[in-house]
Formats: sequence, structure tokens, C-alpha cells
Amino acid sequence: MGWIIAIVVGGIAGWLASLVMNRDASMGIFWNVVVGCVGSVIGNVIANQFGWAGSVQEFSVTGLVIAFVGAVVLLAIVNLVQRGRVR
Repeated sequence: MGWIIAIVVGGIAGWLASLVMNRDASMGIFWNVVVGCVGSVIGNVIANQFGWAGSVQEFSVTGLVIAFVGAVVLLAIVNLVQRGRVR
């Protein structure tokens, strides 16, 4: 059951990050989930450096925010690599 919650939270975080980074038109549901899940890993690495912890396997607002921040960082890196600038 935990992996289903992780996929749903990852999809929500990826979708919100794609809206913020103006990439929503070029991404589908699959890529939103992938960006959200990978962003969750990146966000947890960043959050652990500051002593915060969030889990997406059991739903919490902290876990969603950390996944969102990680997804935004991931999309900023992708924008930088693809276009040479962060939008």
C-alpha cells in the first residue's frame, strides 16, 4: 500500500512542480509521476542536510512539500541543461 501512496504523492508533487516551472504543457501524467518520485529523493537528500525528514510512503504535508521542492530543483536542472537557463 505504501508504494501506491508514494506514486500518488509523487504525481501530485510532479504536477505542482511542472505548473510552477511552466513545463505542464510538455509533460504528461507519467512524467509528472517520475519527476515527483525522483524529486522526492532529491528533496529528502536536501532536507536531511537541514535535519528535516519527510516520507511519502505515509502521507504527510511535510513529505509532499519536500517532494515538491525536490521536483522543482529537478525541473530547474532539466531546464538549465535543455535551454541553458532556468525559467
